[in-house]
Amino acid sequence: MIHLKTPEEVDIMDRANRVVHSVLRHVSSEMAPGMTLKELDTMAESMTKAMGGKPAFKGYHGYPASICISVNDEVVHGIPGGRTLKAGDIVSLDFGVILSGYYGDAACTVPVGSADEAASTLMEVTRQSLLKGIEQARIGNRVSDVSHAVQVWAEGHGFSVVRDYVGHGIGRALHEEPQVPNFGAPGLGPKLQEGMVLAIEPMINEGGPEVTVDPDGWTVRTRDHKRSAHFEYSVALTASGPRVLGVDGP
Repeated sequence: MIHLKTPEEVDIMDRANRVVHSVLRHVSSEMAPGMTLKELDTMAESMTKAMGGKPAFKGYHGYPASICISVNDEVVHGIPGGRTLKAGDIVSLDFGVILSGYYGDAACTVPVGSADEAASTLMEVTRQSLLKGIEQARIGNRVSDVSHAVQVWAEGHGFSVVRDYVGHGIGRALHEEPQVPNFGAPGLGPKLQEGMVLAIEPMINEGGPEVTVDPDGWTVRTRDHKRSAHFEYSVALTASGPRVLGVDGP
């Protein structure tokens, strides 16, 4: 069942997502060679609690940390531990917050220091594919119009789209209906309605789309060990168009 949100509920979710984006900006700015992923996790959790929120991922289906940190060929769900960052790494940060009973969820991929040209292109194409998807998140369109826009942009620039993991509805639960794939033909799936809130999250690979899961049961990485990037916004569908929650504009 798809749960439509009132404008008041969307405003609460906007506040939750503002915490998410504040934490993502801070963690991104603090990343440096030699820093451990666990240090970033501790930073994210402490900042969230100080802002009145609760990390959404910690304990979710047994996930052991507050923020998902995936480095280079890791796609999503990387567990932050003792690994240290190196200059030139690209790091995907995926973070969620619970605030006043509602969820916020967003992700970004950022370099440690400066990235090489290929990595920079991968990250920018992934970010732009998210924006292309958001452009289609309009009342009367179908879910797969969002999906198709992401796929066309990413594949048109020579990259591949992860198919095993998808975006989702969000609200009082972290994962709600409908699922929002990043691929597919247009004009399919549920019709988009005012009050829907979608977590749109392209996961785009430098090489092929195939992925594997590490023995830890969480960390997803590319099968060919080429790099991956991940961007995500929570987006509310309004009569005036898509509203990206937690930021003042894409």
